[in-house]
Amino acid sequence: MRRLAQVVRSIARPLGLALWFAAAGCHAGQSPQLQVLGVHEEPRHDVVFVQVTNPASRAMRLTRLEYRFAAAGHTVSTGEMALARDVPAGAAVVVEIPLDSPSEQTMTLSGRLTAELDQIVQIFSVSAQVAPNSSPR
Repeated sequence: MRRLAQVVRSIARPLGLALWFAAAGCHAGQSPQLQVLGVHEEPRHDVVFVQVTNPASRAMRLTRLEYRFAAAGHTVSTGEMALARDVPAGAAVVVEIPLDSPSEQTMTLSGRLTAELDQIVQIFSVSAQVAPNSSPR
């Protein structure tokens, strides 16, 4: 019986530490910041230029964006896109997001941004405002 208790403790202790480190590693600190730079009109769909800033103290790799554009409480456009962009600590990159149905009203871009930080996949809720008829800076 004593031997069984030792075996359980020898397994439980490393497992508990591994779960603690995994939980600590999942705490992202600050979420990436989005800022809409402008909208470019194209024949098939508009393109929204969004700056994604990494406030973390380490690099992150953007891998996926699920997005929704809404205006006046109604969905204007939705989609998802694969990304393969590295963002150094404290730096920013520009991502181009297709917009199927532009709106004459201010829109909200919201979604889920998936990124890898230190080989740990994290999902961040993100949002930004899109002014009507905004052209790229």
